[in-house]
Amino acid sequence: MSDDGRTLVIVDGANVVGSVPDGWWRDRHGAAVHLRDALAPYATAGLPGLPGPVELVLVVEGAARGVASVAGVRVESAPGSGDDLIAGLAAGSAPDRDCVVVTADRGLRRRVEAYGARCVGPRTVRP
Repeated sequence: MSDDGRTLVIVDGANVVGSVPDGWWRDRHGAAVHLRDALAPYATAGLPGLPGPVELVLVVEGAARGVASVAGVRVESAPGSGDDLIAGLAAGSAPDRDCVVVTADRGLRRRVEAYGARCVGPRTVRP
C-alpha cells in the first residue's frame, strides 16, 4: 500500500454491490467487475467532498474473488471475511493518512472507525 499523501479509500465490494437489487446475486463475479470499472474514474476525480487523486482499494470475497486490478483500482481478494481484510487495511494505514471506508455495514463501521477511518455509504460510489 502506498503512502504518497493520497487518501486511502477502501470499498466494501459485497456491501456496495448488495446495496442495489439489480440481480447481482446471479453473477457475483460479474457484479464485482462492473463495480471495479465504475470505481476507476474516482481514482483521479475523487469522491463527493473528497478531492482526487485517491488510492482506491476494492475488497471482494466469496464468488467475487479473483477479480483483477485495473488502472486506478487495486482489487484485494479476501481469503476469508471481507470485513476482516478491510479492518486490517484500515488498521495498517499510516496514522497521519486519511482513510475512508465505503460501506453501510454498522459493525464494520465501528471496527474501522476505531482505527481512525471515516466511513461513507454505498451511494457515494453507486447512485
